[in-house]
Amino acid sequence: MTQIIDIAEVARTTGLSARALRFYEARGLVKPLRTGSGRRCYGAGELERLHQLVALKRVGLSLQQIKALFDKKPIDLRQLVALQLDTLDDQARALTEARTILRTTLSRIDRGEPIDAATFCSLIRTGDVMMTDETEKWQAVTDRYLNDEAKADFARTLPQMGDSFDAAAAGAKWKDLGSRIKAALPMDPASDAAQAFAAEWKALLEPFARIATPAMMAQTREMYANMDKWEGQADPGFDHEVFQFIQAANAAAQ
Repeated sequence: MTQIIDIAEVARTTGLSARALRFYEARGLVKPLRTGSGRRCYGAGELERLHQLVALKRVGLSLQQIKALFDKKPIDLRQLVALQLDTLDDQARALTEARTILRTTLSRIDRGEPIDAATFCSLIRTGDVMMTDETEKWQAVTDRYLNDEAKADFARTLPQMGDSFDAAAAGAKWKDLGSRIKAALPMDPASDAAQAFAAEWKALLEPFARIATPAMMAQTREMYANMDKWEGQADPGFDHEVFQFIQAANAAAQ
């Protein structure tokens, strides 16, 4: 007997939000089954199509391009899985090379050897590999919670932050604040110390809040509200417990 899975269970087991599933349905990319009461559910065929959609997005295709592919011909599952495997193999090779370069350079530093120009070039390339890996991790998370409207808003508005915005420095500040809050827990959300943390949090969030559209704000808020479902897959500098604490501190201030 074919197993049929409720939309809530699909969201829980795949990590995709129910909002994203309904968005894909509205775009004609996936057509879920319906129960007698009208509730959305998914069988093997619908889940295969959903897998194809997510896999093709992760190799860089837009939803419009994916829709065109779906309309033309069936997607070969074996070919798609092989493509995913090839992509992972390429990433693994790049990371192995990066680790080797870093370990070799560290050994040379420990031995007091000078670092030559070629090694510095390799370190720069290694940094790009590490950044690409982190970017891909975040893309895997944001794909679950941000629809195309929010992503388009991000692409359009992020340049408004200007050249003076240092993403690496901001990331370090988030990590520092997250670590200090974590070390201070448990704490009364209404306490002066908690409110001071909340004020720091708001200040760090200000550059984003200044340029965020309603879609960006709402879907980012949903993503972090569901942080327990993706924690460890990407690193915002704080964990779910810290985020919940800040939410409680903000509520206590109202």
